[in-house]
Amino acid sequence: MADAADRTTKAAAGDSATGLTKDTAGLVEFARTASSVRESIGRVIVGKADVVELVLVALLCEGHILLEDVPGVGKTMMARSTAASLGLRFARVQCTPDLLPADILGTSVYNPNTRDFEFRPGPIMNQIVLTDEINRATPRTQSALLEAMGEGQVTVDGVTRRLDTPFLVLATQNPIEFEGTFPLPEAQLDRFLMRVQMGYPDAGEEREIVLRQVKGVRPDGLTAVAGPEDVVKAQAAVRTVHVEPDLLRYIIDLVAATRQHADIALGASPRASINLFRASQALAAVRGRDYILPDDVQYLAPAVLTHRMVLKPESQLRGRSTADVVREVLERKALPIEEGVG
Repeated sequence: MADAADRTTKAAAGDSATGLTKDTAGLVEFARTASSVRESIGRVIVGKADVVELVLVALLCEGHILLEDVPGVGKTMMARSTAASLGLRFARVQCTPDLLPADILGTSVYNPNTRDFEFRPGPIMNQIVLTDEINRATPRTQSALLEAMGEGQVTVDGVTRRLDTPFLVLATQNPIEFEGTFPLPEAQLDRFLMRVQMGYPDAGEEREIVLRQVKGVRPDGLTAVAGPEDVVKAQAAVRTVHVEPDLLRYIIDLVAATRQHADIALGASPRASINLFRASQALAAVRGRDYILPDDVQYLAPAVLTHRMVLKPESQLRGRSTADVVREVLERKALPIEEGVG
């Protein structure tokens, strides 16, 4: 692989592998914005810099995140802080078994004054939507999110309405408590760009969290450091981040290896290759680069791939996990080197 200086020179002129024109100015501007956003969120969220980074990556990729963790670790606070820092409209949906698709998408209501039906938009019409405990909603209601997440639109009463951009779904689920839940089907899991765990804070972080809560530090007190138009511009700029042909081949080989692994009944789909490619571009931009590195791909692979695979029953009985499979694939696949892929 070419060295960093050579990569930057080629990237500035354009990406011959993809035919993209480099938007260097847009990427530099976004790197500064991303730093300001992280600082703003950090006024409310203690630690979790890695999760904040991944949320920004998802937003830039026009993707969505499944936050899988126990209650009380700050998932809702993370979503609200991100929306406040970027000036985006926020809505929260508490999923329950009696939640209907209309409760999320909206419905048409008859107005006796106009003698016509008027559309009353649901919470999905906002820009950052937190669907709390998504696995407590019925499959019918879960599937109502598919069109919105995949196509950026909703169809109600035969009328299709585009969603405002940027648009991000942050769905949460408790990986421990399964009573009264409806596991997400593979088709819907595949719609999520990443699955992320926040984890417990360490002792020092937890002390700071308690002190901030006593002081009344809340997302409502944050001032937006950027706006929706800045995010949309950044989304376009990120698509021009340079990707070496060897790295593209590396991404495709990693995803293909999940389909050939002895423990896997269903490997990651081509959508996984696309998402890993785009997420790597976004991560490079967030970190202030206009080209991706193998480290970007390896860092993101567990979050992008683990929820897209299905283990064989006998592998599950042996205590194997999809995270184990991704770890092994990353260890076995040779990294791109200066002369090419080893």
